Amino acid sequence: MSIKVLIADDHALLRHGIKRVLNFEDDLEVVGEAADGQEALARTLVLQPDVLLLDINMPVLSGIEVTRQILAAKVKTRIIILTVHDSSNYVLEMLRIGAPGYLLKDVEPATLVKAIHAVAAGHTFIHPTLVERIFGTISEDEDLEARIAELWRSSRGGRLTEREMDVLTCIAKGFSNQDIAAALFVSEKTVKNHLTNIFRKLGVNDRTQALLYCLKRNIITLD
Repeated sequence: MSIKVLIADDHALLRHGIKRVLNFEDDLEVVGEAADGQEALARTLVLQPDVLLLDINMPVLSGIEVTRQILAAKVKTRIIILTVHDSSNYVLEMLRIGAPGYLLKDVEPATLVKAIHAVAAGHTFIHPTLVERIFGTISEDEDLEARIAELWRSSRGGRLTEREMDVLTCIAKGFSNQDIAAALFVSEKTVKNHLTNIFRKLGVNDRTQALLYCLKRNIITLD
């Protein structure tokens, strides 16, 4: 079954280039294009694509407003922001609003295709060069463990275990799976098992969504 994609950008050349890339993929189908925010909103509501590729700087309606209105309409479409803005503040703002994907326009075609598949499957995908920058802005303050403990008491899917809290604290500090394994003296397979349980209990799909979950609840803060 094909993933249906709508491309929204005010530059026709870019739209055509993206369409050409996606047309090489057997399981991706470009169902439409939009040249401004209002058109992107209208076509999304009518066509209800699986994924909307959306620029932030759009005529008539900004990509931010388009995202808000699409989410308010509660359609199934998941949004990938495709923009030149590389500020971590932009990324986090769009993730907070509810766009699960954020790519820069210099992205490699293969990465764009990978992002579409990931977002369509319910995951979060951030442009690779931005991930380290975002995680690098997390403050390492002495109250972090206390806020993680509070999350343990309130996690909606069931209380986090002590070890799961340790793993989540490492995620909040930007540790990779390998770093977590080394810090906690466990195998990477064990770390992955803990991550699976944490994601289930928090109602998220990946570590980026877990990070956003913590940011929204002021469990972690940014410098």
